[in-house]
Amino acid sequence: MSFSNKVREEIGNTINDKDKRFACLYGILLFGRTLSREKICFQTESTITADIFASLFRSVFHRDLRSRPHERRNGTVLSIFEITDRHLIDEVYSTYHLEAGIRTIDCNVMATNSLGVFTAGAFLACGSVNDPNKEYHLEFAVPEESLAGELMALLHDIGVTSKIVLRRGQYVVYIKGSESIEDTLTFIGAGQCTLELMNVKIYKDMRNKVNRIANCDNANIDKVVNAAMKQIDDILLIDRTLGLDAIDEDLREVAQLRLENSGMSLQEIGDNLSEPISRSGVNHRFKRLKKLADEIRSGGSDGAK
Repeated sequence: MSFSNKVREEIGNTINDKDKRFACLYGILLFGRTLSREKICFQTESTITADIFASLFRSVFHRDLRSRPHERRNGTVLSIFEITDRHLIDEVYSTYHLEAGIRTIDCNVMATNSLGVFTAGAFLACGSVNDPNKEYHLEFAVPEESLAGELMALLHDIGVTSKIVLRRGQYVVYIKGSESIEDTLTFIGAGQCTLELMNVKIYKDMRNKVNRIANCDNANIDKVVNAAMKQIDDILLIDRTLGLDAIDEDLREVAQLRLENSGMSLQEIGDNLSEPISRSGVNHRFKRLKKLADEIRSGGSDGAK
């Protein structure tokens, strides 16, 4: 089941009293495909939404609506509900205080604290949300610009940041931030889906953190290996030209440890000396070896250092 359908299913399970059914159906009708005095049309690709709409309409208006299937060229099947009976259309308009040619959110139509379930109806009518494993994106494809602006303002009132873009003749109110999507899902009654999204986000954040640590560790390993190889090159040069027996004992000891243990860190070398010293002390000795090797390369050293 898609994440959008999980949200729709959870919404359907939360619409459990008369006021919620009334407000949710209002949202579906107001944000549906066609709302005029001649015809009311609602269509959806989701069988879950189709069942919810038919159930809500039966509950509020005590009439059974039948949908007709319509297969698109891409293979998806729409469930289309059409109301052309003038008496029933008049009843819908009267019940929800609708005006011909005007789509506007009238909070006075709904019971107090019903905005969340009303917005859930809007989501059922024209909303979708991406799988959070892939992308954080929730949107409403609204039929009219003014209605899109009202929905955007409604979401703003609950602290949700959204934007509007015109796409194929529809005004799309979209939300990108994961926290705003979480707030929206909670607001429309999909609390379990909110928790699922939060869990996905935690997992993705942890995975990214692990990747960053691994990349950092790999970079540090490369750095240590490269440094060790340069130290070995210096030591071998000194050994070929002067011989390790010719250099100071403290330098000879770190040089031999390095030749025998190319993967040792500076701290490990310091810990394994006959008289242990700090990491910085080991680093200082390798700097002295490097200076000696550089002098040999430039022809400036004739003896032990």
